[in-house]
Amino acid sequence: MNAQANLNDAYYQQGSEAERWDRARLFFDSKEYDKAARILRALVDESPQLTAPRLLLARSYYHSAQLSKAESELRAVLAACPVEHYAQLMLGRTLERQGRHAEAAPYLRTAAALSGDFASLETRS
Repeated sequence: MNAQANLNDAYYQQGSEAERWDRARLFFDSKEYDKAARILRALVDESPQLTAPRLLLARSYYHSAQLSKAESELRAVLAACPVEHYAQLMLGRTLERQGRHAEAAPYLRTAAALSGDFASLETRS
């Protein structure tokens, strides 16, 4: 069993960063979120300053119901770039999905303001 796990890890981690990014996107697009996350976790660890892999990792965690992991990744994105409106939106939705509606509201309002969705701002006030 351990040898099989090592073979699986080797598959997920083989190739250049660009090849692994493409593979992760293929898994994500195929709704294989856990497999995408395995690849993306390593990419994020290798290049933590890059926003796109971290956002896709957060989305993979969100869609596979790993909400605390999604929250952690989204908070890391926002620490580096507080005006990343999609991360604001995703964090708000992640918190809502955990039943933390009051905590989610400011993130959702900020996302709406940053994206210019002023109608959404009026309904959330």
